[in-house]
Amino acid sequence: MVARAFAELVMVVHFGVLVFLVVGGFLAWRWPRVLYFHLAMAAWALLIVLFPLACPLTWLENELRDAAGRPRLADGFIDTYIDGVLYPESAARLVQVVVALVVLVSWTGFYLRRRDQQASATEACR
Repeated sequence: MVARAFAELVMVVHFGVLVFLVVGGFLAWRWPRVLYFHLAMAAWALLIVLFPLACPLTWLENELRDAAGRPRLADGFIDTYIDGVLYPESAARLVQVVVALVVLVSWTGFYLRRRDQQASATEACR
């Protein structure tokens, strides 16, 4: 029972990590230090897309599911909970591109905001 609850908690955390991947750059507009975590998350996401790397959260969920006597995720977290559920499986590549574009827009906005803030601070000092 405890292992199952922890497996479900890991699943919820995993969803949170994916949401952070999409919106973290925008959060950095308000809290600039968040950008460091978001850069790390985006780098990890890119590595997972480009190479067959195992996600530690998926591994942990599978271990906890085993301990609870539940079946392991057959195809990984995204394939189990997102592909074919939130969008058709045939749109997976398009969704990856859209997420990458959203992240790039958030980073561009972060850069422009910081540049404008620094310019304003420089003018205020004159």
